[in-house]
Amino acid sequence: MIEKKPKILVIDDTPANLALLGLALQDDYVVQIATSGAKGLELAGEDPPALILLDIMMPNMDGYDTCRHFKADPVLQHIPVVFVTALSEMNAEILGLSLGAADFLVKPFNIDIARLRIRNLLEREQLRQELQRKEAEQRLAASVFAHSHDGIVITDAENRIINVNAAFTRISGYQLEEVVGKNPAVLKSGRQSAEFYQAMWQALANGDHWSGEIWNRNKRGEVYAALTSISVVRDDQDHIHHYIGLFSDITRLKKQQHDLERIAHFDPLTGIPNRVLLNDRIQQALAHTRRAKKLLAVCYLDLDGFKPINDQFGHETGDQLLIDVTKRIKECLRASDTLARVGGDEFVLLISDINDVSECKSVLDRILIKVAQPGVIYGHGVAVSASLGFTFYPDDFNDAETLIRHADQAMYVAKQRGKNRHHLFDPQQDRIALARGESFARIEAAFAADQFVLHFQPKVNMRQGTLLGAEALIRWQDPKRGLIAPGEFLPEIEGTELELAIGNWVLATALEQLEHWRRQGLNIKLSINVAPCHLLHADFCQLLAVKFAEHPLLQPGCLELEIVETAALQDIERVSKIMDECQRLGVHFALDDFGTGYSSLTYLKALPAQVLKIDKSFVINMLDNSDDLAIVKGIIDLSTTFRRQLIAEGVETVEHGLRLLALGCENAQGFAIARAMSGTDLLDWIRNWVPDPAWLRT
Repeated sequence: MIEKKPKILVIDDTPANLALLGLALQDDYVVQIATSGAKGLELAGEDPPALILLDIMMPNMDGYDTCRHFKADPVLQHIPVVFVTALSEMNAEILGLSLGAADFLVKPFNIDIARLRIRNLLEREQLRQELQRKEAEQRLAASVFAHSHDGIVITDAENRIINVNAAFTRISGYQLEEVVGKNPAVLKSGRQSAEFYQAMWQALANGDHWSGEIWNRNKRGEVYAALTSISVVRDDQDHIHHYIGLFSDITRLKKQQHDLERIAHFDPLTGIPNRVLLNDRIQQALAHTRRAKKLLAVCYLDLDGFKPINDQFGHETGDQLLIDVTKRIKECLRASDTLARVGGDEFVLLISDINDVSECKSVLDRILIKVAQPGVIYGHGVAVSASLGFTFYPDDFNDAETLIRHADQAMYVAKQRGKNRHHLFDPQQDRIALARGESFARIEAAFAADQFVLHFQPKVNMRQGTLLGAEALIRWQDPKRGLIAPGEFLPEIEGTELELAIGNWVLATALEQLEHWRRQGLNIKLSINVAPCHLLHADFCQLLAVKFAEHPLLQPGCLELEIVETAALQDIERVSKIMDECQRLGVHFALDDFGTGYSSLTYLKALPAQVLKIDKSFVINMLDNSDDLAIVKGIIDLSTTFRRQLIAEGVETVEHGLRLLALGCENAQGFAIARAMSGTDLLDWIRNWVPDPAWLRT
């Protein structure tokens, strides 16, 4: 690159002088000419020169006045001014120097001497400017050093402390006089290994710089985290002159980071891993198990009886109970095992390095005993137990999510079998549960798609040939499989919310059909089957009343609810009250499948049902099986003794009807009378039905 020539401004009103100076200086400098003081000030203001050659004797504004203007301007005042004059008096030189002139050139002057003086003045000015810049840099560095929020420590080539700033003292607690001449190792906390510091010094040797986090110890003995940067400063011979270390105290930031990590990975109540950290732990456990070639137990634990305690005594008691239970479980585990909380009162355990099933069961037995120990919390006596399901990897060779799901399924089996026990996952049960889940999903989709319909099977008096009513029977009108009987899908949804929803739909649809028939002149009693969970639902009677209010044309006694003995088995006293409340709405009851339970006589005495329905399994087989015939006779005698109406299901042939009539049972339904049909077809059947003549002659 071509070095830029310094610019010299020549101010002189004599053209001959200007020409002479221009010729003398043009090889080394850029020469700018001004013929008056005013013009010189103007040109300097636009682009300040490196030096000014100024004639003293000029009209209007002489050199002295021009110099005064230059020195009064903050931008121009430091430019060296050299007076060029023919005056040789001492007074003129004194005045010029007092005005700030740097030198004098007396006409006539020697050109070589003039060049040397001008060069010396420019070099001196450059040195002055460089010194001024360095002084400014030093003042800035000193200000940064003194006022920096970061701690700064300077050491010599032997790593002995030379200087520290105020922030160093604030963070470390050490004054300069306490550490000067010492090695910064005085701050070591002992948390970093020797290998850590070896790597740090290696980085400084290779690249003259290192940065990272160091845990130091302050004068009070407290450990703090320092985000540190160390630089090597070398001299002109590339030898290490000193080191500069800068650090900031990030202890609070590290604590916040640690707290955030705990929030993200640990349960805030119990302090044990949450579901997020569990996912990481189980992946590590699976990898370890594969290497160790042992067993890993994945266990799912749910507390029995926690919700009533939480509801009765409040969340504070419930939370403390969870904390206590967590401590008890941890007492049964090793440090290498994992206990995680994945729900309100649900936990997952990972027990690794197991040799056989019995070893795991021994641990789980201890956990069950520990959890079941009663305690006192906030003055309340509390006691819970645990249901535990578990599976083994790699015997159960699946991914982490599937293993947890399998343990969860096994836990539900433990609950179903009486709680306070553990159960090992059974793949066969899992396949059954999976198939049931898929079936449930299909039924749920069919209900949402309005694929269910009601068919109606007549109930008659065989001897008189009269219609008693009809039973509403649900069917699934599958677009691909056709009409599906209830026995194929209702067991799949037993005890679920979907069973309640379908039950409500059956009730609403049956009442709509009754009202429709009534408008067509048909006034009959319609029976519907009610599932146990539907009957025992808290809103059942209220819903029934609402539905009747929506159909004001219907008369009392038009609806009969058929319930099975298993409904009463759950809570016979409550079922009896529900039946009484429904009967006040004009609803009748029949005990369906009578005789199949173990306590039929108890139900017959306790429940206010008007009708008994002989289960079709007895009726169908009574012609060939003497035991079934005896049961049918017994039920008929019971109905007479307890003054109950009686109807027999499963009358599939004329012979079945004849035998029932001979035994004293006149009311029946079955294929020998009619199969279930649509509501429109039932009207046609009623108009055309004729009972078998053999029944009328009996």
